[in-house]
Amino acid sequence: MKSVRIFVGSLLVLVALGGCAQLGRTSAGGDARPDAADVAVLTPSDETTRPQARPGSAGVAGLGSGGMRPDALDQTTAEERRVALAPPAARTELLGETLAALGSPSEGGIWLRTGLVTRVQPGRVELQQGAGSLRVELRPSGAPAGAGSQLSLAGFTTLGVPLTQLVGLRVYAE
Repeated sequence: MKSVRIFVGSLLVLVALGGCAQLGRTSAGGDARPDAADVAVLTPSDETTRPQARPGSAGVAGLGSGGMRPDALDQTTAEERRVALAPPAARTELLGETLAALGSPSEGGIWLRTGLVTRVQPGRVELQQGAGSLRVELRPSGAPAGAGSQLSLAGFTTLGVPLTQLVGLRVYAE
C-alpha cells in the first residue's frame, strides 16, 4: 500500500512540474500557441469521402435532424381522428388546466395522462393559447393535479402542436 502512495505522489509531482514548465513559458512573455507555419490546414477535395444522407434525414421540427416524421409514428386511424375532432358533448365539466408534454410515442390512441383524474374516463382538451380541441381518453397519472400531464403523440399531431413544446390545456370531463 505504501508503494502505491509513493507512486501516486511521484506521479502528481511530475504532472505539477510539467504544468509549471508550461506556465513558465507563457509567463516569460512567450506565446504558447504554435506558429501558423506549424499548423497544417487541409481543404477537402472532390475525392474526399463524405457521409451519405439517410432517407428522411432532412429532419422534422420537434424530432431533431435525422428523426422520423411524427405521422410515421402515429398509428391513429382516420375514424379515431374524426371522433376526436367531433364537437364537445352537451355536458362537460371543467377539471382544471395543465401543462402537457409529449407522452410515450409507443402508446397508441388519443389520450391525456394527468393528475386531474383518478380513473380512466372520456374527456376533452382545449388549447389555452389558440384554437384547437379534441376528445381524449383521460388517464390518471397518480401525480398531484398540478404536476403536469402527458399528451399522446396522436394528440400532439391532431392539434398541430410541435412535439417539443409544453402545451397549456384546459381539461374537461365528458
